[in-house]
Amino acid sequence: MKIHCGIGSTNQAKMQAAAAVFSDDKYDIQGFAVDSMVSAQPFSDEETKEGAVSRAKAVLEKDVEIGIGLEGGVMPMEDGLYLCNWGAITDQKNRLFTAAGAKMILPEEIAEGLYRGEELKTVMDAYTNRHGVSHQEGAVGTFTAGVVTRAEMFTHTVRLLYGQWYFYS
Repeated sequence: MKIHCGIGSTNQAKMQAAAAVFSDDKYDIQGFAVDSMVSAQPFSDEETKEGAVSRAKAVLEKDVEIGIGLEGGVMPMEDGLYLCNWGAITDQKNRLFTAAGAKMILPEEIAEGLYRGEELKTVMDAYTNRHGVSHQEGAVGTFTAGVVTRAEMFTHTVRLLYGQWYFYS
């Protein structure tokens, strides 16, 4: 019997990350549009983590055994605005595990748009003159020349989550 895993997003990069880790035939992955319960553009590690936890818990209410939440955000630091990401995994036993992924500084012109109140996905679409960058390579893929994509960045976080969940299972 397959273990039904829900991911609290229908974003393609996040779905790819979950599918890359939960790739065994015993898992069935489905994306759900759920509210992160945080601002559209999280502006700290704490808020980004809270969004991931909210997504994981919300999707667990969708008749799945495992709920996965992934949230991208930014965090101001002394030397600039950094891209960040957080993940959470929960299950029907009410266990909750969290993990964070890589961080990298954003160019000043991108940070300026975010400080004006725009979302990173909107700023990136304008910057690249394309639509849907957040579903594809993301900001991390753009500013690493494709060396690391958004899906790969989230895959690392999902691996950390899966490892914790599996260890305690």
